Amino acid sequence: MPDPIQLTKALIAAESVTPATGTVFDVLEQALIPLGFRVERFLEGEAPDGPVENLLAVRGSGGPHFAFAGHLDVVPPGQGWTSNPFGPEIRDGLIYGRGAVDMKGSIAAFVAAVAGHDAPGTISLVVTGDEEGPATYGTPMLIEHMRSRDLIPDLCLVGEPSSAQQLGDTIKIGRRGSTVIWIDVPGRQGHVAYPHLADNPIPRLVRALSEIDAIVLDDGTDWFQPSNIEPTDVTVGNPAGNVIPGHASARLSIRFNDLHRGADLVERIREIVLRHAPNAIVKGTVYGEAFLTEPGAFSALIQDSAEAVLGVRPELSTSGGTSDARFLSKLCPVVEFGLVNATMHKLDEAVAVADLEALTRTYAEILRRVFA
Repeated sequence: MPDPIQLTKALIAAESVTPATGTVFDVLEQALIPLGFRVERFLEGEAPDGPVENLLAVRGSGGPHFAFAGHLDVVPPGQGWTSNPFGPEIRDGLIYGRGAVDMKGSIAAFVAAVAGHDAPGTISLVVTGDEEGPATYGTPMLIEHMRSRDLIPDLCLVGEPSSAQQLGDTIKIGRRGSTVIWIDVPGRQGHVAYPHLADNPIPRLVRALSEIDAIVLDDGTDWFQPSNIEPTDVTVGNPAGNVIPGHASARLSIRFNDLHRGADLVERIREIVLRHAPNAIVKGTVYGEAFLTEPGAFSALIQDSAEAVLGVRPELSTSGGTSDARFLSKLCPVVEFGLVNATMHKLDEAVAVADLEALTRTYAEILRRVFA
């Protein structure tokens, strides 16, 4: 049976800043093959969003089909770590290293849990090397491979670090959607002393942003907080104090609940901007739609398993940013349950050894109940 501590350390040691390929997938494959998994690896896409490596591992046949999804890529470590971010160390009961909680630790815990599971049915691991990046060639491509092989799960657990204060206090049953919108308002450059010979784009952009800022999208729903629009950049790039600029631009980020669709929000912003600046260019990218796995048998099974092993009954939540669950929710019911997220993406990211061992036992209990 794989040791979740040693497997976590081995995965951390395989540097895998997004998009990940190569060695880190070798480590996971070498852990899965002795457990009877059929492992397929796919190298997909080209620059700038690729190449990305993905892994699909399947064991067993027939139903039920339970999938575990995750990612092996990590964000860049940054400067100022106490130790080598890709040289895992155990200090005071914590394993330090980039990816310890997000999310190499939970992948190692699931592999260790599934090693002791022998009930009939199908188990699959859906692991991408591009969750922290644009995800163009990540989980969406894995979903295509699964569909082409008629490998649609009945249930899917995503091992993202969902816990907030202690292991098992929160599971995610949904996520808000995300879209980013870029606005460019053209003008005509000129001398500030001769404004009639120029066309200043800044007032038009400011008026549009003011109207956008006044929008109240909704008051939230039973399971989602209110949607929000946030300006994240305003740029003119004009170094001269006596020159009317030739253009002005802005960027917006919208996080929205299941009352909205991303494309509709982009069009709403475009209509406002064009009313103030008819020649403006408005472009939007929808990174994911909101989704909700309605509370029910699956979420209750996860709650019951966590309570049985950890003595904590998780709260149901839709908070936080996006995850690849937004893609997987198109296949089957999806929930997220994993480690404490306090240090993810931070310097000195770390996971408690005791939490890894406890998560392994909890994943084993989930498997027992799913296949009972």
